[in-house]
Amino acid sequence: MSAAEAGGVFRRARGRTLDAFSSEKEREWKGPFYFIQGADPQFGLMKAWSTGNCDSGGDEWKQEIRLTEQAVQAISKLSPKPKFFVLCGDLVHAMPGTPWRKEQTEDLQRVLRTVDSEIPLVLVSGNHDVGNVPTPETIAEFQRTWGDDYFSFWVGGVLFLVLNSQFLYDASMCPALKQAQDQWLDQQLSIAGQRKCQHAIVFQHIPLFLQSIDEDDNYFNLTKLVRKEMADKFSRAGIKAVFSGHYHRNAGGTYQDLDMVVSSAIGCQLGKDTHGLRVVVVTAEKIVHRYYSLDELSEKGIEDDLMDLLKKK
Repeated sequence: MSAAEAGGVFRRARGRTLDAFSSEKEREWKGPFYFIQGADPQFGLMKAWSTGNCDSGGDEWKQEIRLTEQAVQAISKLSPKPKFFVLCGDLVHAMPGTPWRKEQTEDLQRVLRTVDSEIPLVLVSGNHDVGNVPTPETIAEFQRTWGDDYFSFWVGGVLFLVLNSQFLYDASMCPALKQAQDQWLDQQLSIAGQRKCQHAIVFQHIPLFLQSIDEDDNYFNLTKLVRKEMADKFSRAGIKAVFSGHYHRNAGGTYQDLDMVVSSAIGCQLGKDTHGLRVVVVTAEKIVHRYYSLDELSEKGIEDDLMDLLKKK
């Protein structure tokens, strides 16, 4: 099943923007709003992780289906509705060209079709979606299935940038594609730098860092050289926050005025966090976020102090 066949909820990013938010009116600040961030549904990882065979062991994903269904149901019954639901990468576990990828993709699309049609989906590419070392072919496959791998959109006067972080990890097989994203990003950051938006926010799969800009390189962050370059670029442009996944645990830190937010997974947990989602409230002055377990969000909804922020004009 292609995204085009998957129903109206798959308003895919095309032409480096998201049609759901194409109106010029979205460039105007109209007051506080909120969105939901999720990460790493990664259909197939829970079985693969439990068997110790992460490369080819993901032949079951019933648990991930159930958890993603719970996430979708919790989001769809929230009132007021979030402006959008962003999934920060690793949509499925099977890498490009490996067994189970088609089946995992079809099952995830089936679940995501049930998101309230008034809540647009924003889909971010992860390493399992385009490969640890992406190629023009794996990028093209992602674009056919889920939409553009990097793009921008406006919501209520806030500029959102979606990046393909694999280009920052290893673009050795697709240097021209990385260069294109770099040039596009510089253009987008110039808009943010001119302060033509109330805030500017970035979504990418791999975090710049997990806790500190100076931490050692590891599988779950970008290298020191790259992270410092990107963090400085974001900070100069006035980016307020970067939201990521990949770590399957909650983490994060700050660099200058930049908030690096690392959210745990809807799917497989690699630490002590719960399967969950992050509620992000955007006010005129600040961005406030809180991680909820799926059970908490399903049973209790959003807490009063966050709801109160939405009432302030």
